[in-house]
Amino acid sequence: MFAAERRQLILEMVRANGAVSLRELARVVQTSEVTVRRDVRALEAEGLLDRRHGGAVLPGGFSREPGYPQKTHLAAAEKSAIADLAAGLVEEGDAVVVGAGTTTQELARRLARVPGLTVVTNSLLVAQALAHANRVEVVMTGGTLRGSNYALVGSGAEQSLHGLRVSKAFISGSGLTAERGLSTTNMLSASVDRALVQSAAEVIVLADHTKLGADTMFQTVPTEGITRLVTDEHATADDPTARELDALADCGVQIDIAPLGLPAEPTVHGTGTGHQAPVGPGPRRAALPPGPAPLPGQRRPGAHGLHPRPLASGRS
Repeated sequence: MFAAERRQLILEMVRANGAVSLRELARVVQTSEVTVRRDVRALEAEGLLDRRHGGAVLPGGFSREPGYPQKTHLAAAEKSAIADLAAGLVEEGDAVVVGAGTTTQELARRLARVPGLTVVTNSLLVAQALAHANRVEVVMTGGTLRGSNYALVGSGAEQSLHGLRVSKAFISGSGLTAERGLSTTNMLSASVDRALVQSAAEVIVLADHTKLGADTMFQTVPTEGITRLVTDEHATADDPTARELDALADCGVQIDIAPLGLPAEPTVHGTGTGHQAPVGPGPRRAALPPGPAPLPGQRRPGAHGLHPRPLASGRS
């Protein structure tokens, strides 16, 4: 494939999805990530797209949000793996809040099997995924429907969350950096997400590798407010995203890596001493692949005072 053809295909993929990882671009155009990175630089020089850590986005990525149909096809396997792992963090009888997003929708489908669970959400998609779960109680916020992501936003949604207290908040966004934390492209969505996380003892961010290093317009949760990040194994394979994980771990965020193509086995990414940490009734942890990222270690204390615990052994 000639360079011009390759770059046209790359541009079409980014236009269709809003954001695409270098790994995915390389797979589709059947070339190396080094070549794709060079193509992305050339397209950026022409003002046709913007580079991000480990991927490419349309120009104006600080404010542009892909529509729901686009987002469902972006990093679908990674979102599924993240949801598998995150579901293991929820125990029978828990009360949790789940924010809007395609990754949290995947999580909700798995939470339908957790008995005695109470889920508070502003997402119609999350509520729909749990609608036929007989042993799960779903509590929806009020608010005004935002059609692009099927979420309830505005003062009605925020006021309905006042006085709420739950064990965990599961939330997604458009970008995540160690410097600024979780962010999104829409002011109303950011405001409701902030109200959701304020109700929780632990804040768990679900973000695939395409979100790492991306910084969008409205901050949702500062880094010090994030207890835990669940991401996919591709985040450790690219130097910029691996460095972002290191920086997040240095800020006290506990990081779990969901492997692809296998039963979910989280990996702690940090600077500990070689122990692995259990995640409750869910799957065991897997070892990080070799590379620049640190070896699996003890849990780092999170922003909510979590302390290291001994780890159960896991498969690699």
